[in-house]
Amino acid sequence: MKVSSRGEYALRALLVLARNRGEEMMPLSGISEQILVPAPYLEQILLRLKQHGYVKSKRGSNGGYTLRVRPKDVVIGEVVRQLEGPLAPMGCVSLTAYEACPLEEGCLLKPLWALVRDTVAHVLDRTTLEDLLTGKLPENRC
Repeated sequence: MKVSSRGEYALRALLVLARNRGEEMMPLSGISEQILVPAPYLEQILLRLKQHGYVKSKRGSNGGYTLRVRPKDVVIGEVVRQLEGPLAPMGCVSLTAYEACPLEEGCLLKPLWALVRDTVAHVLDRTTLEDLLTGKLPENRC
């Protein structure tokens, strides 16, 4: 699993919107300035987040973006999967996008890749946007 710039910027935008939650709509330019992402690129990312139900938008002079759900209901693992795809580092251990490998039978690396997948999933699936805002990350105990 590799988190692209799109995934990183999406999480940063969600954090900015979560900190602003309950206030007025936040303009695209304001979010863009805070996370140092060009507005046209950020707009594409926010559109994806809107399609997945995380944010809502409003046009016009008082328009902008706001978080649609509570920060405690935004699970980081779900966001990453929706934007980046499977968490598995190799296709042979993916639970959702399995790819066969000719060396798979008796492969000594497959258990390692499965452990990496499970560890990453364990942490991301137990971390919410609220956890990131408060700095209270779950312990990594599989």
